[in-house]
Amino acid sequence: MWAQLISMRLVEGSEGELSGVLEAIEASEQPGSGLLHSFAFTEQADPRQVHVLVVFESEEQARARENDPRRQETLGPVREKMAEIFEGPATFADLDVLVGRSYGR
Repeated sequence: MWAQLISMRLVEGSEGELSGVLEAIEASEQPGSGLLHSFAFTEQADPRQVHVLVVFESEEQARARENDPRRQETLGPVREKMAEIFEGPATFADLDVLVGRSYGR
């Protein structure tokens, strides 16, 4: 497994638009992309700070997903909206998964 942590900061006043952007990103997913889990978080101490953790079967599948033309086509308008609601570019941390377990609900 392989994961990536994406961190962004919301422009003040745009907090209400985050859920729509996250839903649009989810709608762009293609079957067989290798995406296993996706989590979005805001920090309790600073709700404008957003982190998204995505977990894939492999880094190779994640990189192929980045370049999938079907996904790129649907993300065009979403990227425009993201440029409006986030301050500057996102930061990315590539992570090797050491342990991955699910513990039920």
